[in-house]
Amino acid sequence: MARIAQADVDEVKARTNIADIVGERVALKSAGVGSLKGLCPFHDERSPSFHVRPQVGYYHCFGCGESGDVYSFLRAMDHLSFTESVERLAARIGYTLHYEDGGAAPETSGRTRLYQANTAAAEWFRGQLASPEAETARRFLGERGFDAGAAAHFGVGYAPKGWNGVRDALKSQGFTDEEMLAAGLLSQGQRGVYDRFRGRVVWPIRDVTGQTIGFGARRLYDDDKGPKYLNTPETPIYKKAQVLYGLDLAKKDISRSHRVVVVEGYTDVMACHLAGVTSAIATCGTAFGADHMRVVGRIVGTDVSGEVVFTFDPDAAGQKAAVRAFAEARTSGLQSYVAVGPEGLDPCDLRLNRGDGAVRSMIETKSPLFEFVIDQRIAGHDLASVEGRVAALTAAAPIVAEIKDTGIRGRYEHVLARRLGEDLREVHREVQRAAARASRTDAGAAAGGAAPGAGTSAHGAASADGGSGEAAPEIRATIAALPRTADAALERDALMGVLQYGHLIDAADLDAALALPMQVPSLDAVRQSIQGQPDRTRIGWASTAVESVREPYRSLGVELLTAAFPALTEEEATASTRALAQRLRIRALDREKTELLGAIQRLPAESEEGRAVRVALRDLDARRRSLAEGL
Repeated sequence: MARIAQADVDEVKARTNIADIVGERVALKSAGVGSLKGLCPFHDERSPSFHVRPQVGYYHCFGCGESGDVYSFLRAMDHLSFTESVERLAARIGYTLHYEDGGAAPETSGRTRLYQANTAAAEWFRGQLASPEAETARRFLGERGFDAGAAAHFGVGYAPKGWNGVRDALKSQGFTDEEMLAAGLLSQGQRGVYDRFRGRVVWPIRDVTGQTIGFGARRLYDDDKGPKYLNTPETPIYKKAQVLYGLDLAKKDISRSHRVVVVEGYTDVMACHLAGVTSAIATCGTAFGADHMRVVGRIVGTDVSGEVVFTFDPDAAGQKAAVRAFAEARTSGLQSYVAVGPEGLDPCDLRLNRGDGAVRSMIETKSPLFEFVIDQRIAGHDLASVEGRVAALTAAAPIVAEIKDTGIRGRYEHVLARRLGEDLREVHREVQRAAARASRTDAGAAAGGAAPGAGTSAHGAASADGGSGEAAPEIRATIAALPRTADAALERDALMGVLQYGHLIDAADLDAALALPMQVPSLDAVRQSIQGQPDRTRIGWASTAVESVREPYRSLGVELLTAAFPALTEEEATASTRALAQRLRIRALDREKTELLGAIQRLPAESEEGRAVRVALRDLDARRRSLAEGL
């Protein structure tokens, strides 16, 4: 495969704001001047430890240690090759890439071709919705309150009844049967390949960035013996456990409102958005699971009022779905609710029968998911009998016991007591017993799963600075592991400022300080790497510097690059960095003076050596005064 010219790789990165790319998947908030933070997309966490510095084009998680630039982020999140990540960003900004064998070249590697095939198919399906054959599809949409404008907004299309419609259309654009099979557009039969979607209304399913990764299709004709809904099968780019329909359209409002509304189907998403509930999404042919919760949790963010609202049919299947959703929601840190339409109407039917306002009202009159699930737990028990109430309390108490906030838990004990007609004190005792049982179970699982050597990584990180003790199998030097001394703090802050704001400061103000060895070995390793960068005005120089820090200190360099610098404005940060560099030089002069003062005690006052030391001391004092005046 032709290699992309390095100048183009650098130019695309320079023109791309990493915060825009990360922000499509993570709700980012200000973390100080030039720094953003959010929930890490690489591991589960409740408090944000994932930092992004747009100015230097770098991210780092202080929890799990993942770090990199915009290319490594795309490669990790979307499983792209390096070439594919560059090409995707180049296409995003409209930049024409050039390859080392000359000229511009199309990308023909696997995953990119799958995206391209799905995009081409989506466009073809949309065009078919206007064809005479699609009258049934247009009527289907119209009967549900969706006109041509709504269909266009959501990209809805039509798959003709023939066996080779999309196949022939994409073949004419250069796609092969193998590529279309891999994209899930074709199926393999005994007589060959054929269109997977035939005679159906088709919804494009897009990832959070808006790229089409698959389709959902609804049966239209009575002679179609296939399933009512048919989705793209699992492919390298379509994973149903992680895909959420409408997320590309809803993500901004989800992040802004700190609320996500989870509905059950494509038409429900359309109805909600058209009614003004623009944070609605839906799963695609599967139940709402842990991976879905992680995806929406990162976009909702860590706001204390973050909400996830589920809509369920009030039938048995809907009740089971609510219990499953509760199991996922309770670990997310979000407040969870359930919204049920009047007379069991789903959002699509509700909008059709009662208007947009009824859909909005349905969501606003939500009730806590805890109460809904408690009701499901006690349903079926004979609350008129003592035995029935005891059984219902035993079934529902573990639900209340899982609430970590003691204040909220107490209120739900009141709710359960009222539901059962039981004394509050007895309900409280049963909840406490359920919590104790759960605690013993968790403690047993933790004891059984504890790995030998747990907790050695922090010890090893400390050893990286010359501390005693056994080396951990994997050492990760961190800011937290640095010595708690004034010298270490000065060196840490100075390097942090140079990495983050060195491009804004004249080299003459920094070079003399960077030439001075540092006391802490790990910080000195970072200093040496910075000193080795010839041009600190070049875009991306800081990320190059930290990537070249020798192990095991590279992780410390990344943290210094991405940590929040103690300043309120960029001007204050640059001034502080200059001052820190001067303080390093003053510290070196003070140490040199101490050595000279010791030497002069050992030399005869009138000796040539003694006179030279006194001259050197006067020169040191003059240089120190000059530096101190600049502070």
